[in-house]
Amino acid sequence: MRILGALAGFALLLTILWDTFETIVLPRRVVRYHFRLTRVFYRYTWAPWAAIARRLKPGRRRESFLSYFGPLSLLFLFALWACGLIFSFALLQWSAGSVVRLSGVRPSFWMDLYLSGSCFFTLGLGDVVPVSTAARVITVIESGTGFGMLAVVVTYLPVLYGAFSKREVNISLMDARSGSPPTAAELLRRHARPEHMQTLIEYLHDWESWSAELMEGHLSYPVLCFFRSQHSNQSWLAALATVLDTSAFLITQARNKLQWQAQLTFAIARHAVVDLSQVIFSPPEPLRENRFRKEELERLWTLLTAEGMELEREVDYERLWELRQMYEPYLNGMAMRLMLPLPSWRLSQQALDNWQRTAWKSGFPSKFVV
Repeated sequence: MRILGALAGFALLLTILWDTFETIVLPRRVVRYHFRLTRVFYRYTWAPWAAIARRLKPGRRRESFLSYFGPLSLLFLFALWACGLIFSFALLQWSAGSVVRLSGVRPSFWMDLYLSGSCFFTLGLGDVVPVSTAARVITVIESGTGFGMLAVVVTYLPVLYGAFSKREVNISLMDARSGSPPTAAELLRRHARPEHMQTLIEYLHDWESWSAELMEGHLSYPVLCFFRSQHSNQSWLAALATVLDTSAFLITQARNKLQWQAQLTFAIARHAVVDLSQVIFSPPEPLRENRFRKEELERLWTLLTAEGMELEREVDYERLWELRQMYEPYLNGMAMRLMLPLPSWRLSQQALDNWQRTAWKSGFPSKFVV
């Protein structure tokens, strides 16, 4: 019986240590087929959290509730690792014969569990003392493991929040260029004049880099996918969708350098959306409603050509449809899983951007509207 306890404790110990190593230290690969504790944890904690959120009315209250999941899940994951390690070392102590000494108390598994918790958190109370050589070795190893876990967690959080902050800076910069929430139609409208063409090319180049950084950061730290933006009408998924929509439109309609940069940006953004859908286990889902209404696209084409943007003579709906099928189902799958809305193509002349809003005064002088 104690042999089985030793095997179970050793297996649990290796599982948690390897899971911690893969989650925090090892740069992630896209596809992983073997069992991972963190994967199971997020699969079975997000589902009930999202179910509760769906019972709330769409709006700030729901977004506020969903925004708690990312940070809280980290704390619960750390607690799960700690409890698992304490239990595994307690099993090892018990399998070694519970060779510990405490005055007036008979050795038992609960005493082993208490000793394990005391050693893991390096309390050093000294009321329970290991007696045998094996028990002392296990105690020393656990103390070192607990100290190492604390160091890893302390260094992990600044890196994680640094990646989150960098992501949000770029999303905030999108506000004045593509609206709140961001849309491809608004982004193109605000850069339609000939003097803005070079700016648009440079902007697409910047978002090419941002898409690569987003993919790298969220592959390494998938929990970032559950971190919501500070504004309820912004999200990393909506920003990625806007980049892809804009690039797809320009690939089919633009010319020369603008079309070439749109192709490069589309390639890396599409790469990011496909890989991230695998990381958070959201299979592609076909859209229930068409985001690209024909009348809206024709209206956009008319507006852009009137502003002076050089486009093809008519909208290539067939080619645009082919490009959309390369990324829209993946976006929709992640949107359904994460409860993040996808942007539409509808042009809005009256909506205010986040930089134009204030909690103290509504509205904004029209001459300052971008």
